[in-house]
Amino acid sequence: MDVKAEILGSYNAKVFKNRKDHILRINKAEAENPEIAANTRAIPGIMTNRGCCYAGCKGVVVGPLKDAVTITHGPIGCGFYSWGTRRNKARPDEDGRNFIQYCFSTDMQEPDIVFGGDKKLRAAIREAMEIFKPRSILICSTCPVGLIGDDIHSVAAEAEREYGITCVAFSCEGYKGVSQSGGHHIANNGLMKRIIGSNDLAPTGKYPVNLLGEYNIGGDGWEVERILRRIGYDVVSVFTGDGSVQAISRAHTATLNLVQCHRSINYVAEMMKTAYGTDWLKVNFIGLKSISGSLRNLAQYFGAEELMERTEEVIAGETAAIADDMAFFREKLQGKTAALFVGGSRSHHYQELLSEYGVSTVLAGYEFAHRDDYEGREIIPAIREDADSKNIEQAEIMKDEKRYRVFLSPQRYEELKNTIGLEDYKGMIRDMPDGTYVVDDLNHFETGVFADLLKPDIFFSGIKDKYVLQKGGTLSRQLHSYDYSGPYAGYKGAVVFGRDLVMGLQAPAWGMVSPPWKINAEKSAAEGQRDSHA
Repeated sequence: MDVKAEILGSYNAKVFKNRKDHILRINKAEAENPEIAANTRAIPGIMTNRGCCYAGCKGVVVGPLKDAVTITHGPIGCGFYSWGTRRNKARPDEDGRNFIQYCFSTDMQEPDIVFGGDKKLRAAIREAMEIFKPRSILICSTCPVGLIGDDIHSVAAEAEREYGITCVAFSCEGYKGVSQSGGHHIANNGLMKRIIGSNDLAPTGKYPVNLLGEYNIGGDGWEVERILRRIGYDVVSVFTGDGSVQAISRAHTATLNLVQCHRSINYVAEMMKTAYGTDWLKVNFIGLKSISGSLRNLAQYFGAEELMERTEEVIAGETAAIADDMAFFREKLQGKTAALFVGGSRSHHYQELLSEYGVSTVLAGYEFAHRDDYEGREIIPAIREDADSKNIEQAEIMKDEKRYRVFLSPQRYEELKNTIGLEDYKGMIRDMPDGTYVVDDLNHFETGVFADLLKPDIFFSGIKDKYVLQKGGTLSRQLHSYDYSGPYAGYKGAVVFGRDLVMGLQAPAWGMVSPPWKINAEKSAAEGQRDSHA
């Protein structure tokens, strides 16, 4: 059965033309990797799962920073909807400050739209300083601000002079770009230009690294940091789960950037390479094989014998500690099928962990990916820039002559590029088996058809279609917020993940749900039986 043909056959000519290149079926016999359409505008009227530019900037990247008051300059709905939804956990700093549990907004009303909202923004900053006394304030603008022209950057500069703090404004109006990916880019630019490199306090450990693209959903970041520190790494900063402006300001002092989520934070990795010479390595701390592989690659980068030995000790100990639990849950999950549609690199990363439980993936896709997330970084030069991409500022980063340093010799750099994939990402498609589907910007109609025809046992997605799927008889687990569970990263997180899947699949509620295809089949059988009697 060709599900792609089934879906496209339901569309009119205009929608068919738009969607046909966003849906692929993997065929390894093809001479070249298939090209997929991505990072283009969703069709108006189709129920896409994407978020806006503001959601990518505030909701994903800068929102988890715990030592900064992040003010949404716009209507209260924008601020509230982007606050507290992703379960970014954070422990207070030594001074007890942790602002991520608060929702700060200028609450713009109609008079502010007509007469301008800059006065209200100044008042909000003044109130935040009086009550919370933060060292940093971040300002994220929403759609009305861009339309009326409030100069949030001037207001931020005034606040810095008046209060002696770091105040950074992000012009991340929701309509910019085609998805939240544009907001990631804007956030990365702001962090790079205004915060990274502003504190030269040197690392205390021998092997200093930054963890990029880790948002500490359900405590993921804590588990990854635990493993890294157990081996002997000095984690200078995390972007941005349980992260802080104070820590990120000295990120340039680390030797290597570890990139977990390729799409949301890869811009920072590339800019830090240009400015400071910091190498980056794509890592995956989801799934035992991937975790162990990433740790070995990391140890190989530094090349220290003691580090390699310690890495093997930790891998052996961590793997042995969870072996019985992994075997138990694998027995329960063996033979199940799954579909994944989420953001970042999660649709790629979680396939490894699912396979270790004997669960095969039948469909995977991203909300806001670019073609390189699917096909690998080598195709970046072939990606054509369109008008939507030009709405996002391209920061011009120059080499910092004072702070630029090179850790590897040119020969060693080339060697590691070939052996551990230094500064490379092969994309998701290469790891997808024959016959599986890859879909970019999956919409609600397509979700229903794929669930009906492929009948996955588990559909990993977000809140927007979770309950539609479950009412249709398919277990849906959120990989954006982990449904109030976690961590799923690391060795211990793999066990938590397996436990949650088994609990979900064995819940007695499924005996009370009749999916549409079962109802239709029973109805057809009843009608056929009635016709035969007639």
